[in-house]
Amino acid sequence: MAQDANQKSIESSSIVIIGLGMVGLSFIEKILEYDTSKKYAITAICQESLVAYNRVGLTQYFSHRNVDQQLMKPEKWYQENNVLLLMHQTATKINPALKVIESVSTQDINTSTAAVTTTPYDICIIATGSNALLPSPKVVPGLDLPGVYVYRTIDDLNLIIERSKTAKHAAVVGGGLLGLEAAKATSDLGLKTTIYERNSQVLSRQLDKEGAAMVLREIEKLGIGHSLGNPPVAFMSDSTNGESLHVSKAKLQDGSVVEHDIVVFAIGILPGDKIARESGIECHARGGVLVNDFLETNIRDVYAVGEVACHRSQTYGLVAPGYNMAEVVARNLTRDIHSKGLGKVHQPRLFTSADLSTKLKLLGIHVASFGDYFASSGNTQELLYRDPFGAVYKKYVFTKDGKHLLGGMMVGDTTDYGKLLGMSKSKKSLQIPPSQLILGLKPGQGQGVTDLPDDTQICSCNNVTKGQIRASIRSKGCSSIGEVKTCTKAGLGCGGCLPQVGDIFETELKAMGKVIKQNLCSHFEYSRTELYQVVKVKKLKTFSQVMEHAGKSNRALGCEVCKPAVASIVASLFNDHVLNHAPLQDTNDRFLANIQRGGTYSVVPRVPGGEITPDKLIANVAKEFGLYTKITGGQRIDLFGAKREDLPSIWERLIKAGLESGHAYGKALRTVKSCVGSTWCRYGLQDSVGFAIVIESRYKGLRAPHKIKGGVSGCVRECAEARGKDFGIIATEKGYNLFVCGNGGAQPKHAVLLVADVSEANCIKYLDRFLMFYIATADKLTRTSKWLEKLEGGIEYLKKVILEDYLGICNELEEQMAYLIATYQCEWKVVVEDPKRRQQFRQFVNTDDTQEGIEFVSERGQRRPADWPKEELQLPPSPISPNQDPFDAQDLRKWICVGEVDDFAMDTGRTVKHGHVQIAVFHLPDGSWYATQNMCPHKRAMVLSQGLLGDSVSESGVSKSQPYVSCPLHKKNFGLQDGKCLTPGDENNYKIQTFEVKVDEDGQVLLLLPPTKDLDDILATDKVIIHAQEAQDNFKWQTSIELVQPSSSCATGACGGKELEW
Repeated sequence: MAQDANQKSIESSSIVIIGLGMVGLSFIEKILEYDTSKKYAITAICQESLVAYNRVGLTQYFSHRNVDQQLMKPEKWYQENNVLLLMHQTATKINPALKVIESVSTQDINTSTAAVTTTPYDICIIATGSNALLPSPKVVPGLDLPGVYVYRTIDDLNLIIERSKTAKHAAVVGGGLLGLEAAKATSDLGLKTTIYERNSQVLSRQLDKEGAAMVLREIEKLGIGHSLGNPPVAFMSDSTNGESLHVSKAKLQDGSVVEHDIVVFAIGILPGDKIARESGIECHARGGVLVNDFLETNIRDVYAVGEVACHRSQTYGLVAPGYNMAEVVARNLTRDIHSKGLGKVHQPRLFTSADLSTKLKLLGIHVASFGDYFASSGNTQELLYRDPFGAVYKKYVFTKDGKHLLGGMMVGDTTDYGKLLGMSKSKKSLQIPPSQLILGLKPGQGQGVTDLPDDTQICSCNNVTKGQIRASIRSKGCSSIGEVKTCTKAGLGCGGCLPQVGDIFETELKAMGKVIKQNLCSHFEYSRTELYQVVKVKKLKTFSQVMEHAGKSNRALGCEVCKPAVASIVASLFNDHVLNHAPLQDTNDRFLANIQRGGTYSVVPRVPGGEITPDKLIANVAKEFGLYTKITGGQRIDLFGAKREDLPSIWERLIKAGLESGHAYGKALRTVKSCVGSTWCRYGLQDSVGFAIVIESRYKGLRAPHKIKGGVSGCVRECAEARGKDFGIIATEKGYNLFVCGNGGAQPKHAVLLVADVSEANCIKYLDRFLMFYIATADKLTRTSKWLEKLEGGIEYLKKVILEDYLGICNELEEQMAYLIATYQCEWKVVVEDPKRRQQFRQFVNTDDTQEGIEFVSERGQRRPADWPKEELQLPPSPISPNQDPFDAQDLRKWICVGEVDDFAMDTGRTVKHGHVQIAVFHLPDGSWYATQNMCPHKRAMVLSQGLLGDSVSESGVSKSQPYVSCPLHKKNFGLQDGKCLTPGDENNYKIQTFEVKVDEDGQVLLLLPPTKDLDDILATDKVIIHAQEAQDNFKWQTSIELVQPSSSCATGACGGKELEW
């Protein structure tokens, strides 16, 4: 790590970087890349004890609490690249006469006896960044009280986390980007949070007042308070005997006093230019080291980059301009190296201005601004779009004639950010009316990647151009998006540029004549669409048949990606009961219900059109089985907290009441929402309820690549929100307008018009064709909106296929739909009438005993599972060590019979109970047996036996991993042989206990188990499940486990890291 500064070779020119933040590291990376002759020796002086870490994603630290995960590069990377690190050293002065930098140990910085280290330099780069801005204690008394923090470093975050264990009310001072991030952090820590902003709006540097107001309304929905124009002016504490305690109150500008026992300041930053001022380097009066277009200071061979640099009287608080500065200096310092042998000298690079475009997700709200988004003059014209129901706001700024897009801001829907940013940068005339940009770009519209020049910046975070991305593919042989990201750093910042990176990647591969593979997973060399056709033509009705005819190896298990995909294809073509293929089904489909926290399930009967009669009311069922009851957004009733073993009995009662499966658990038609239409509404033009019932009854049970939602509105007032659905039908005076390919959710999309003023009969005919064409051609887990975006020719091509029979397949599509409708069966009705199928829902194979998988609490008169602790989940005492077997005494183990072979279906898992411990037993297709603890250590849920079994194979079809089980909650994979976690990034975080299994000559299944007491001491269910007290007291134990954010993607398939949404 840290080395003696005098060890460097005297033959090299020395570059010393003061500061090792994100920009400092970026400069080091650029120098290492461009300095091909190894002219420079690099030293970095770092004030903190940690090497460069991700400050842009600082809030993520609250989720994983893992310092190594936050680092941009591990410490060994610096050693491998011969970068000398002087850690926990604060540079105090630059001596340009002697060309040395003086520094002292950070912990001794305020002592008079601190030992001074001198580091010689040839080139000095000041990259000290900035410090958190705080008002003067004279202006705001109480800032020095315990419990008042800033939001800047990992050390700050650790202090906030520690204080949150006893605090209740958080004040976040500052309503900018950093303030909203801090508010999310304190809210996630379980603190009642209020945001204070001295201005009249939040995000004043990114949004106008109207956009900010919409963000504020969404923040309010999260239970976070706010106070605009009325900031705190003093902080106070309760005191005992004159001893100052933690902050407890805040006095606001209007004189009122409010309770706050933790305060987080995020009001801005102040350039860290102290060393420059101490060294006689010119600085701006408001802060920042003055630099020219070459980023040079007034002292020869001393440069400044990042937040500390003041260029043309402006400092930048974003990382992207800092990366651009680092690029300019690194290029100029290596200019002579790249000019050798060329007979000419490369022109020096200049830093002239910075792109302040940003695309972020704050508190779950998508916000973006691009180009000159605050442009206002007599030569500009604004175009606005407001959707208060969908929480979408867009304002785009054009030239007066509407020919050029200058910039814009977006709230709620930022889907087109990448394309619009490219259009504003290109300065080219628009080829479409400005109004089409507001409504959303269609495939092929906007500034496509083929139109952009090579010097166009694609990734503003890391200053990566289109040309660099193309070169990584053509010259460096990058053959995947992941390799392009690693090679160029594009997409490693906020990720907003990844759609454009993907477009460039595909365009380049096509131009090079290479085939772009969209393989389903490592087991198949076919995409989902291709596999659909293979299964259809060859009439393959089982997974083994599909693997034999289309897979790389007929001996492979499959995985959590291909098994559900094949199950969906088979269901869409042949409509067998899904439990005929139980080993392929993920947990929701395997048990015909949605798995919830703690391993319980939800029950959602179908209620077509939202119309329900008194004899279908299900209060008695909910009361009998202790279920939490809620009305869904799709006009249905959701019953939560059902035990797996109770599901058949619950559905038996519901079916007798005339209800049937709502398929809320499957990638299938969910619901068709409706308004009351002409039956009751004075504005209604058609009977929307009646038509919605017809539509939902027709397509119920229809399986697809992803879930399907529909809506029918009785007039253009759109009370059913039909245009936010995969298909939407809106009544007109002449009939109905049919819209397709919309969706709500995190990336909302308005559906587009397929056909206008059609009769009910024609509407159904076109819907039949549309749905079957989507099912046949969409990739796995692709909603209709994304499918249309990728469909060559877009909506116009789709109209030709569906309305004009352009491909000559409409009769076939209609016949296929007719077959699926004719063969529909209520999946639950089949189960409740079949005693053998009902047996599959028993909790334990070897006993009728039952156990709760999580403690339940009472809230608002209903029963719900206890909260997961806000801080990292932890295991009780005596956890299973990742490095040794806790049951060392092998001679005390005994073979215990847990059932017969016929009790354990092949290619799945079942649960047995021994003492108070749950054990998962797996029977693989090759006849092998495995057993593990049933508890997934990630969320301490008793669910592993319900997970999919899988493996991964090489290009030649040879197995390259041990068999594993994929946890049904968050898709963390565990090896069945050694219990190790196989999910990338979590290999050292989790491990499960495994047990030996054998089958005797009588067909009895036996497990080799330690004494019951020893097993109970470590894995007893009532000991390891989540208890309500944990969330209240934040119990501290020995082994920490990562808490994954709900918004993050925690599903990592073993077959290439595919995102799973099953």
